[in-house]
Amino acid sequence: MASWEEIEIESLKFGAPEFAARVRALFEAGTNKTIATLRRDGSPRISACEAQFEDGEITFGMMPGSLKLRDLRRDPRLAMHCPTLEPPKENPESGPGDAKLAGLAVEVPPPPDTPHVGAGFFRIDITEVTLTYVGVPADHLVIESWHAGRGYQRRTRA
Repeated sequence: MASWEEIEIESLKFGAPEFAARVRALFEAGTNKTIATLRRDGSPRISACEAQFEDGEITFGMMPGSLKLRDLRRDPRLAMHCPTLEPPKENPESGPGDAKLAGLAVEVPPPPDTPHVGAGFFRIDITEVTLTYVGVPADHLVIESWHAGRGYQRRTRA
């Protein structure tokens, strides 16, 4: 598992500094991300969530009593997807692509000025990051990824 800062360092080491920068830009392109958690019965739950990059970590919070908060306190596995940005129909290769990550939610102390008693605050220990976008020419996808234990990879799919 890794912090966001470690992903940035690894992408430099593997000669792909734009990987971490593009993923971060996609996550910062809008307020609402989509988070996937696991319900008590193991089925998936998706919800909106706000997240931010702070001090080399990806952090987020949840309102007290929310089902996704209960999910993460019971089972910390999660996946998060950036805001969805549509590529231009006439020129899809100029679109930004999309980014997602997976890992474990680690509960952290609330900020000192939080008004939400019982809210949950987390950082993500990252196990996987994926960036997908339309290649040039627009006849294939490019999939860049980082996985714990494997590092950075770039693949294409027609």
